[in-house]
This record gives sequence, C-alpha cells and structure tokens, in this order.
Amino acid sequence: MQENSNYTINMGIAYLNYPVVVKAQTSSSSALSREPMLPPFNVLITGSTKGIGYALAKEFLKAGDNVIICSRSAERVQSTVQSLREEFGEQRVWGTKCDVREGKDVKDLVAFAQENLKYVDIWINNAGSNAYSYKPLAEASDEDLIEVVTTNTLGLMICCREAMKMMLNQPRGGHIFNIDGAGSDGRPTPRFAAYGATKRSVVHLTKSLQAELRMQDVQNVVVHNLSPGMVTTDLLMSGATTNQAKFFINVLAEPAEVVAEYLVPNIRSIPANGSTKPTYIRFLTGVKAYSQIFSVK
Repeated sequence: MQENSNYTINMGIAYLNYPVVVKAQTSSSSALSREPMLPPFNVLITGSTKGIGYALAKEFLKAGDNVIICSRSAERVQSTVQSLREEFGEQRVWGTKCDVREGKDVKDLVAFAQENLKYVDIWINNAGSNAYSYKPLAEASDEDLIEVVTTNTLGLMICCREAMKMMLNQPRGGHIFNIDGAGSDGRPTPRFAAYGATKRSVVHLTKSLQAELRMQDVQNVVVHNLSPGMVTTDLLMSGATTNQAKFFINVLAEPAEVVAEYLVPNIRSIPANGSTKPTYIRFLTGVKAYSQIFSVK
C-alpha cells in the first residue's frame, strides 16, 4: 500500500482507490463556516417510492431522520408519503414528483427540500432505469436506449450539479451518495450493455467530482459511491430469464430491506463522525460474493 492514498472501507476490507492530494489547513470560507452535522439528519433520496430507494427511506426514518422522497410518478409519491406518514408521523417525511432527466424538475426538488427542511445533509442518487429491457444491444429500441442513458447518466449529472450547488451554501455542508450497479466495476453486462455502461460512468463521475472539489478546496461537500449489490427488485427479477441468471440471483441477491439495514448505519456514520473523506460503501464485496457462491451445495 502506498502512503497518502484514499481507501474505501466496506465490511472491514480496505480497497485502494486513488491518490489524495494532502493539503494544509486553510482559512477558506468553507472551513470557517462549517457547522457540526449532528443527527437527526435531513435525507433526500431520488427514485424512492419502491425498491432499494424505498427501503433506504424507511431505514433512515427508523433511525429518527427526516426524509424527502421523489419519483417521476406523482401518484406513487402520494401513496408512498401517505403510507410512510402513517408509520412514522406527519412531520418526518415529505414527497414530490421529480423527473431527474429534467433540470427544472431537479431545481424544483431542491426548492421543495429547502422549503420543508431548510437544508439537506445526505442526498442519495438512486433513480435509475434499465427500461425493463434485457436483450442484445442490436435489438434495443431507440426509446429504451434514450430512457436508460438520460435517466442513469444525464439525470445523475443534473442531480449532482444541483445538490452540490445547494450544499456549497449550507453551513453544515453535505454528503452526496451515487448508487452504482452492474457494470460499475468494468465487468461486461451482456443483454443490458447500455445499463452497464451508464453504471460504469457513475464511478468515473464520482471520482471526477471528488477531484473538482479538492481542486476548489471545498471541505464541506463530499461525494461518495454506494453499492447495494444485487437487490431483489422488479428490475432485477425481470432479467432472470436464463438458468445462469437465476442461479446468481438466488445465491447473491438480497431483499431491499436487508441491504438497507446494512447501508444506512454506514451512511449515517460518515456525517456523524465529521468525516470529509470520500468513501465507497459496498454491501456485496468480492470476498462475500465468492464465499456465497462456493458455499452452495
């Protein structure tokens, strides 16, 4: 291991990431104005009316935090907010319609968050799409490709841009978590190549944003990667059409609730500890995956 390197810590395992430029403490405005970030935290999660986004929202609410959910479906937002308020109370959860592919929608989401919570400590970019399509790229429609790329890549960029702009003006700063997916590690994703390519770009975008913030000596906004692994969602199950796919899903996939129970305490520990270092929180590590595969009898 080299000195002055940044490590991503997950389930007790360190992963070498990339060199970190070590700077002396400065009297920058971000350092001077930064307030301690203490719980309860204000959390915003995109694509959070179902699947892992919904499970994360519930887990943050269980921990005592305040949560804003959103989706491109106003009906799903309304029903989800009603359900969560029945369980956690009227003043703990809010929701609004937002299509992350539209800059105006994301700007309106920021305004909604500021109106209801004043500030956001943790912003999780979870919204993603595979257009529910598992087929060779040569058979993919224009509409499916546009759906995947604009949601997973353009949408993520817009959300990161607006989240950073908001958090840079918050005395408490903030933490942004970009959720990866199959393909983010560079391995091939046959039958959903476009999805894998967009998820590979998530890691690159996160690293680039981390580098930009370091270059600007920003100390109160941090961008992280978050890896939930294989979650038994409708999106994943729609691709279980081969024996090989069914095998890996049966062995490696976990219910969204189980994944959220692990991820949320790890996410919350970062602002709670006052950390300003980028992290890569993984639920399913390579060691864990191999262990589960070879333990099958």
